[in-house]
Amino acid sequence: MINTRRNFVNKLMLGLFSVATFVALVPLFALLGYVIKNGITSLNLDFFTKLPAVMGMSGGGMANAIAGTLILIAIASIIGIPIGILVAIYLTEYDRYSWLSTTVRFTTDVLTGIPSIIIGIVVSMAIVAKTKHFSAFAGGVSLAVIMIPLVIRSTEEMLKLVPHAIREAGYALGISQRRIILNIVLPTAAKGIITGAMLAVARVSGETAPLLFTALGNQYWTHSLFKDPIASLPVQIYTYATSPYDEWHRQAWAGSLVLIAIILCLNLIARFAFRSRSN
Repeated sequence: MINTRRNFVNKLMLGLFSVATFVALVPLFALLGYVIKNGITSLNLDFFTKLPAVMGMSGGGMANAIAGTLILIAIASIIGIPIGILVAIYLTEYDRYSWLSTTVRFTTDVLTGIPSIIIGIVVSMAIVAKTKHFSAFAGGVSLAVIMIPLVIRSTEEMLKLVPHAIREAGYALGISQRRIILNIVLPTAAKGIITGAMLAVARVSGETAPLLFTALGNQYWTHSLFKDPIASLPVQIYTYATSPYDEWHRQAWAGSLVLIAIILCLNLIARFAFRSRSN
């Protein structure tokens, strides 16, 4: 009787979990399918190699926006990921319960919920207004500010999952705390840390609002990361999608598809690199 009841409950819960998984996947694949359907027809060699066409004219591409998006992601990652990981190491390994760590965690949670447009305005006042230039650097900083709290929280949770007995074993062998963190704790949590960092990258890759205030946009190639506005796929997609031209609408769908593909490739590269390192 007891086994029968357990089997029934097990099958019931398994069925509920399967239904929940299916419900969660339906909108995801519906979105991907819709973007692929509308964007695949506008993808061609010109889209990846040419600059945007003159307003109202057909043809052209988003080569500068694709390159600009990769540059902005690189700048944001170079700034945001190391800072986020270092702060998480401090909170987990050095100072868990003091007033400072509590304040940092609270600030991180608050920063996670701040609208990205507010971050864009603040960075614009701090960098663009001071330098008198929209720039890739200002855009990268605004994206990095969005990334940092995400990386901190995800890295902190991954480090907490590393058993404390591993650290104690290192101390028993006379290994310094720095070496334990670098050679034991971080490699153990590396997969989760990388996954969290990639989620943060995916989160900022589609941000438009902060880039409107910092990077602005550019119809041409950018020659300076500190003095010239830079094109990006999110801003270009927004501009094209709100235009009255059908050709630009089609290119906006193509840009959306490329942006999704970039995020997917970044995740696959990170996972492949970690797997190769583990082997």
